[in-house]
Amino acid sequence: MAKVISTESTQWANPGALGLAGFGLNTILLQIHNLGLIQGTLPLIYGFFWGGAAQIIAGIIDARRGDTFGLTAFTSYGLFWIGLSFYFLLHWIGIVEMESSGLAWLFICWGIFTGYMTLGTIRMSVLHIIVFTTLTILFFLLAGVFFNVLPPIVAGIEGILCGAAAAYGSAAIVLHDKFGKWVLPLGLFSS
Repeated sequence: MAKVISTESTQWANPGALGLAGFGLNTILLQIHNLGLIQGTLPLIYGFFWGGAAQIIAGIIDARRGDTFGLTAFTSYGLFWIGLSFYFLLHWIGIVEMESSGLAWLFICWGIFTGYMTLGTIRMSVLHIIVFTTLTILFFLLAGVFFNVLPPIVAGIEGILCGAAAAYGSAAIVLHDKFGKWVLPLGLFSS
């Protein structure tokens, strides 16, 4: 008997909803910490899972879907959250000392990365441009905080706007999937 090989391919869901939720809401949580409204380690502990693992999963799904931008963005920012969280964990348990200038330069590098990723959003949607532009600004503001030239409140407020834009994008994708139309518009560009 001949073996039948199925040519049916699996349809993968849009991972943007998961990735944007993990990024956006964890970013808001950390910025609430930067504003001094919470003092504990919760934002960075969640950085391992919601900000980190959730985005890596989204990036892997985007890779499966053939989306180089989504793969690069989600996995990179997921690994950013895991790396940042791990650094702070090592600091809290006394293995490494906090190095403000090192963190500042880290944020400059992430600002450069996010700057060129922003160029990739130009043909995607207004929302993508807003998220990546505000994130680029946020990384440079955080560098200023760790170089001690800006108070954390400046980055905190701007970061909440960035995170809120990403969370909006997540909600828009979820609602689009359920209602079959853009209930919350993203400002999509025509191809």
